[in-house]
Amino acid sequence: MMSRSGAITFKGNPMTLAGEAVVVGQAAPEFKLHYFQDGMQQLTLADLKGKPSILSVVPSLDTGVCAMQTKKFNEALGKLGDSVNALTVSLDLPFAMNRFCGAEEITNLQSASDYQDRSFGNNWGTLIEELKILTRAIFVLDAGGKVTYVEYVPEVTSEPDYDAAMAALNAQL
Repeated sequence: MMSRSGAITFKGNPMTLAGEAVVVGQAAPEFKLHYFQDGMQQLTLADLKGKPSILSVVPSLDTGVCAMQTKKFNEALGKLGDSVNALTVSLDLPFAMNRFCGAEEITNLQSASDYQDRSFGNNWGTLIEELKILTRAIFVLDAGGKVTYVEYVPEVTSEPDYDAAMAALNAQL
């Protein structure tokens, strides 16, 4: 599998991302994520079809910037209700994701983990090879699963462009 050396930095240090970059206009790559709700459940690309979707990818909800990103998107998504799919993706365990989302009252984003086979990280070009965590990225999909917006945040410790991502999502409504 291909990788992209120096694609992003983590605290100023160049890092390698596994896989190929996702680009606007392509069909969204497949993935198999997991979440815990009355037992372990699976979430795939097919589950997102039919509504525009935003995927907020974070290294770990246990860090300040990831927590802030999740809270800001949760707030921004509040007025859209059930008209969109909104997902936070990380390698955190589903149980830890549930604890965070419960404690922080995250109700407008579903959390899903790539911990089992890293299919999201590899297929979406977000797995940092050196650190074995996901890089910070935002993807917006149309209702048919085509990619309409991509941001791989150049420095992992920086926040994404919330306004641009929400504008891209709102353009699909």
